[in-house]
Amino acid sequence: MLATLVIGLREGLEATLVVGIIAAFLRRNRVPLAPMWTGVGVAVLLSIAVGLGLQAVEQALPQAQQEAMEAVIGIVAVVFVTGMIVWMRTHARTLGRELEASASAAVGRGTAWALAGMAFLAVLKEGFETAVFLLATLQASSDTGLAALGAVVGIAAAVVVGYGIYTGGVRLDLGRFFTATGVFLVFVAAGLVLTVLRRAHEAGWIVIGQQRTVDLSWLAPNGSVQGALVTGVLGIPPDPRVVEVLGWVLYVVPVLALSLWPRRWKPSAVRVPPVRIAVASGLTVAALALAVAVPTGHTDVPATTRLTGDARSVSATVSGSAATLRVAASGSGSSSGSTGREARTILPASAHRRVTRAGTATDRWRVTSDGAATDQPATLTLDDLVQLFGRIPVGISPSSAPGPYRASWATRDTVTLWSVDGGVVDASRVERSVLTLTGGGLPTARTSTLDRTVWAVPRATVDRTTAALAADRTHAAELALWTRWLPLALGIAAAAQVLLALRDRRRLGLPDTTVPSTTPTRGPPVTATARSTDAVR
Repeated sequence: MLATLVIGLREGLEATLVVGIIAAFLRRNRVPLAPMWTGVGVAVLLSIAVGLGLQAVEQALPQAQQEAMEAVIGIVAVVFVTGMIVWMRTHARTLGRELEASASAAVGRGTAWALAGMAFLAVLKEGFETAVFLLATLQASSDTGLAALGAVVGIAAAVVVGYGIYTGGVRLDLGRFFTATGVFLVFVAAGLVLTVLRRAHEAGWIVIGQQRTVDLSWLAPNGSVQGALVTGVLGIPPDPRVVEVLGWVLYVVPVLALSLWPRRWKPSAVRVPPVRIAVASGLTVAALALAVAVPTGHTDVPATTRLTGDARSVSATVSGSAATLRVAASGSGSSSGSTGREARTILPASAHRRVTRAGTATDRWRVTSDGAATDQPATLTLDDLVQLFGRIPVGISPSSAPGPYRASWATRDTVTLWSVDGGVVDASRVERSVLTLTGGGLPTARTSTLDRTVWAVPRATVDRTTAALAADRTHAAELALWTRWLPLALGIAAAAQVLLALRDRRRLGLPDTTVPSTTPTRGPPVTATARSTDAVR
């Protein structure tokens, strides 16, 4: 309630001050006030319609799109309130003179509707800002009804104070009022930054920097006064994330410094460009330091790993989209020879694919080779079949086809390698034998398949490697906030300061000191000196 009350009071007082200055000027010049009040009324109705329209559009959206809509409304609200704080900081002292000058020009044109347009635009600006800011604050509030009541009370109080200032019955130090409320609104807007970042994450826009920082549930328990202040007014959640804390700090520090910076410390117009260049240099140094100095973890996947089965180890050499696989035989039970013998398999680029293995993106090569099994028996009995398959194959009846059977063998070898950055994540060699049986009482030929893993990387090793790679990806995503996005934001801010410095130089008519002039200078004409002397006198 307190946040919406201050928002309504400040925004409403700005609007009533504008209307009061215009009304006082019209009354002094005996100009009718009816056109002005018409413009004010239309602006108020349009502002209410904007707020209701945005709320209706949001309610009609699905849940994920509602989160996105709330994030967009919050961004607009933060931009509006920041612009309002900065604008009032620079125009508060001259607001009355500027409005009276505009009103004098409108009266000089002889049209009361020009004054109505002035009042309409002034109130519409404040009303639109109020509608968006209040809507974003209400969405972030835990008690919408109480927050809405605070907004109504604040606007009503602003109207009463504004009328008192207009009639002369109320004297208010507007400079201190706008400074104090500006500081409060800086923290309210910073809370909206937190809410925007939380809604953007829920909408799927921001996935980095979601690590929890501190637990503030002890500071803001539900239903307590502290909870209403910290969560309801300042918008700080009990479990702020890294990106939210970073956004809060990056908003509060510069905007609060701008709001409270003493006017006597404000640099002169000539010194503003160098100050901006210095700020840009500092931001650039900070961005480069973050991009270079923040360490990045990386898991090195070994190029050689141990195997189970008929081989001891496997090594991979990756060159672009091609690879070479070297398998060291274990000796006992090996079909490839004695201990120390190495089999080499060429994996061409045509066998390369990008696939996911155990949740990890990997480079995969797969090659197959067909051949006839020369070391398999040509005749099999029922006992041989049971030993091979663990049971009698389907379609063979021991009573009508007791065997023995003639056996015809065909084999297919499939070698597969999964690799990340040249290291072996997983590898296997699977042998599929196709057995065709005839004779032995069989009316027709019977075909069965028998799969055997010749060698493979142990499952525990694969799980350990993929878990390390997954942790590496998570850590890299967490560091992307500091090594990529924050330096990018600082770089954009530095570029903006440089552009503003160049703009200020052009406005002041200062030469670009970084580029020496090639045109020979001349002394001023005599007439110019004479005019200068006369001016001094």
